[in-house]
Amino acid sequence: MSASVPRLVIAAPSSGSGKTTVATGLMAAFAARGLAVSPHKVGPDYIDPGYHALATGRVGRNLDAYLCGPELVGPLFLHGARGCDIAVVEGVMGLYDGAAGEGELASTAHVAKLLGAPVVLVVDASSQSRSVAALVHGFASWDPEVRVGGVILNKVASDRHEELLREALEQAGVPVLGVLRRAAQVSTPSRHLGLVPVAERQGAAVEAVAAMAAQVADGCDLGALEALARAAGAVPGGSAPWTPASPAHHPTRSDGAAERRAPVVAIAGGPAFTFSYAEHTELLVAAGAEVVPFDPLRDEDLPGGTAGLVIGGGFPEVYASELSANEPLRKAVAALAESGAPVATECAGLLYLCRELDGLPMCGVLDAGARMSERLTLGYRDAVAIGDSVLASAGTRMRGHEFHRTVVEPGSGAEPAWGIRGPRPRVEGFVQRGVHASYLHTHWASEPGVARRFVERCRTS
Repeated sequence: MSASVPRLVIAAPSSGSGKTTVATGLMAAFAARGLAVSPHKVGPDYIDPGYHALATGRVGRNLDAYLCGPELVGPLFLHGARGCDIAVVEGVMGLYDGAAGEGELASTAHVAKLLGAPVVLVVDASSQSRSVAALVHGFASWDPEVRVGGVILNKVASDRHEELLREALEQAGVPVLGVLRRAAQVSTPSRHLGLVPVAERQGAAVEAVAAMAAQVADGCDLGALEALARAAGAVPGGSAPWTPASPAHHPTRSDGAAERRAPVVAIAGGPAFTFSYAEHTELLVAAGAEVVPFDPLRDEDLPGGTAGLVIGGGFPEVYASELSANEPLRKAVAALAESGAPVATECAGLLYLCRELDGLPMCGVLDAGARMSERLTLGYRDAVAIGDSVLASAGTRMRGHEFHRTVVEPGSGAEPAWGIRGPRPRVEGFVQRGVHASYLHTHWASEPGVARRFVERCRTS
């Protein structure tokens, strides 16, 4: 594919300015014009990509320069944008906010530079008029390598308010590409970890995305935004699209006659387990697995022939009663783990494997209890595998992300999953037989050997 795919980065001075509304609405508005739109999200967030997928009909993908390294941002972007007419990238936090203590690393500005993409700044104008020019000028001039190609003014109160804002911005030299009035119907409900995922809202999520699309189409100059995207040029560095496949992913018999059997890897989904990166499934398939999704809220048994199990993140605390009530599946998961089959879980999956969650019985694979907490645990982590497991050999370095309001006691087993490096080093997670359970969310594209190792263990366990 061409490395000059048209693209825009939707950013803001701070969180809460309206990035998700504008980015999702713009994706849907472009799609309504007949464009194939590639949706992306800067950072580790799992929830916004669900809304992006609803807007575009394509899988929402993350671009995280911390988890995957700056060198993979361009290739992963091109992989996701393959066959598309235009790409829209939603930023994270404020434009220049990156990993704590790491400078610009993993910020929206950093990713925009890695992609060579123009930035559209979404400004909450609800409590300002002429001051908006100083704000925009500061963001546009802070880093000369970041091209702020336009502004979308959000939460504008009236025609007079819009007139004052436009007059001020004429002096800043940054074009106004859209003006959005306050509109409650495009808001999406939040709770303890952010927006409520699409899988939990269904019809309401469809209506919200439609409202975002209508608001953006009515208030923004779609032609000018598309023209800005088409002026982006080639992705810097001559990047080629990332691919999950490699010769090592497709083992054959020594005589080369046939590929070895494809083990069934069950992946938890449904409303309780919505957090997953698309590349994980692609890597498992490329490694030779047959990936079969299932819903722990409804399915009373694992998929037939399950040889390995992957349970990612989500909100089991919201569905604890239903998960606990599905005793047949809990027993099936426990039996699979007891057999020594590979089981890899992150965050929500960790909670599901515990004895109990908020006093309700879970799978009992781990001799640990989980409960909700008022304290938010949030941040990037630099981790090293303590010992050998179904995911990694001892000493493997990976970067991850924690984001939860729960506590597991004890926080690690006799064989911890990870050693967390940094100012306050600690061990975390559980490795026992074929189980690898941890709070840490990781992106397997950064270490493709994880998927190959897991599938190989599924074949031999």
